[in-house]
Amino acid sequence: MALIVHKYGGTSMGSTERIRNVAKRVAKWARAGHQMVVVPSAMSGETNRLLGLAKELAPGKHTAAYRRELDMLASTGEQASSALLAIALQAEGMTSVSYSGWQVPIKTNNAYTKARIDSIDDKRVRADLDAGKVVVITGFQGVDEDNNITTLGRGGSDTSAVAIAAALKADEALIYTDVDGVYTTDPRVVPEARRLHTLSFEEMLEMASLGSKVLQIRSVEFAGKYKVPMRVLSSFTPWDIDLAEEAKSGTLITFEEDEQMEHAVVSGIAFNRDEAKVSVLGVPDRPGIAYQILGTVADANIEVDVIIQNVSKDGITDFSFTVNHADYARTIDLLKEKVLPELGATEVEGDPRICKVSIVGIGMRSHVGVAAKMFRVLSEEGINIQMISTSEIKTSVVIDEKYMELAVRALHRAFDLEQAPS
Repeated sequence: MALIVHKYGGTSMGSTERIRNVAKRVAKWARAGHQMVVVPSAMSGETNRLLGLAKELAPGKHTAAYRRELDMLASTGEQASSALLAIALQAEGMTSVSYSGWQVPIKTNNAYTKARIDSIDDKRVRADLDAGKVVVITGFQGVDEDNNITTLGRGGSDTSAVAIAAALKADEALIYTDVDGVYTTDPRVVPEARRLHTLSFEEMLEMASLGSKVLQIRSVEFAGKYKVPMRVLSSFTPWDIDLAEEAKSGTLITFEEDEQMEHAVVSGIAFNRDEAKVSVLGVPDRPGIAYQILGTVADANIEVDVIIQNVSKDGITDFSFTVNHADYARTIDLLKEKVLPELGATEVEGDPRICKVSIVGIGMRSHVGVAAKMFRVLSEEGINIQMISTSEIKTSVVIDEKYMELAVRALHRAFDLEQAPS
């Protein structure tokens, strides 16, 4: 008997019929003798609907003032879907119970709308599992030390599921989505994209951080840190599919030393349209400049991605970085109000019409010339590179957003990703 965590996304929970199918699938696993914990997202579109109501009540207002209440509001979507799933399970003859994050409790910090999990108390859940119950726990949310409800940000239900799996020392976390696994790139951009049977945690972490929407980055961080095996698979296969077949479907996120890892120089191509470039021009080149610029941005809970500082000329330099598109206007305002006067820089400018394209693969560690090949391919397509960022297993470039699909297709073809590794 194994302890299994299932996570279902919003489309999987999008209607009462889909919830009923989820309940039948979970019941199948429970009847096979497994202890089951289920983490559902809100029904598809529900969170956007709720936040839209808030915007109607406070149009044009800065959302920071309402973040506590926005978390209180947004968390109700997962609470509703969890209760509905528990009811559906009981209708299937399964003893089940649903919990909100604060009832477990899942403890977080107090960074509203972007909270991070500090700890999970597993006593109550373990007692229910030992009593033969299926436990349904709301994703996306927790509670801070002052008992305020918090949410984990977009895609936070993935993080909840893997964190719960880690706390319970689950045998595996199955992430059910509207796709049947992780692909070499988005099939909507490259129809020849191929589903990967296995992928290392390192590669999945890079792909998630670089724009792949299949898994939320913090969920992969949790899985890698606590060595929780993860599998990404589709919730739209028939619920009564053979259990052994289902348990081996999708994409297994595993460890690099796994003998069955697919050995390829480049495993996938990720891209992110949701970035914007910010540049501080005419910056005095002295120690502490990077901290003065980025410290202010970090204090506002804004995440920074690619960073470039140009070569100093006559003691003056330019400093550029990228942020999420949703944080672009706020970042520009912060720099103009707080950083520009203190630094004595000449100007702050930005470009919201950029994207990031990345190649990822653990095979890049042992192969030279991979980045050079990427740059050559882009050059042959007439695509100018604005910024470059590298690690051992990835190379990312920032380019004009209008060239994104062209770049992805050209790179996918150049690295033969439509072909399975030999």
